[in-house]
Amino acid sequence: MDFLHSTSMISQIQVICWLLAGLLSFYFSVGNARVWTSISMGFFLIFVSQMYLLAPWADYPQLEAIHYIIGTVSIMVMTHGFLEYYVFSRTMEVGGSKPVVYFSILGIIAGSVVFVLINPTPTYVILRHIKMIENSTWVFLCIVNIELIRKIYLQIKGSAMANGFIAFGIVFLFIFLWKGADLYLQVYGWDSDWQVFLTNVGVPTTAEAFRMRVGFSRAVSDFAGILSGLSAGGSFIYLYRLLR
Repeated sequence: MDFLHSTSMISQIQVICWLLAGLLSFYFSVGNARVWTSISMGFFLIFVSQMYLLAPWADYPQLEAIHYIIGTVSIMVMTHGFLEYYVFSRTMEVGGSKPVVYFSILGIIAGSVVFVLINPTPTYVILRHIKMIENSTWVFLCIVNIELIRKIYLQIKGSAMANGFIAFGIVFLFIFLWKGADLYLQVYGWDSDWQVFLTNVGVPTTAEAFRMRVGFSRAVSDFAGILSGLSAGGSFIYLYRLLR
């Protein structure tokens, strides 16, 4: 019980860190060029995807499912944004407008909400599957984004903005560790929620036999989540100063 309480506290600290990063990224989106819109909105959606953890209605399964889906949307929007910036760094051209990005994101989220609401209320196992899809998408696309950031850095190396993309690379490294460790625990059934579920139904687990690696993975997930939020917020502050 003590472990579950400490995990809850760490989760709340993660959400607060991402709240600050999300507000900074949204403000950055409003006040800067179109090419930054998808990137900054993707970071803002990370906070939205975790916001339910601070809410008194966090136990509603449909709401939880929607937030996991928003988490998946966030990394997809962000990846599209870095791909756009890479094209911009090579051609100095960018298409579309900010309202198109905002309304597209709202449309995707609205469609996700409808999808969840017209289907049966998700059980705990279904929610776990949705969260595993979110974590898998994050782990894969973090690698893609780190590679995109490397290519962008090579294009703009020598400019003041180059250091800002190094900072983003560090952010994605922390996110990769955060989501990757969480996914590792889920794949082997060692995540704390699943352990509680198996205990309640009387099914033995292998977590005790691998206590050290389970504890290490949980620690990596917890603290990399906090560091990713802090580094994301710091990156946007740094970029804001550069662009001003």
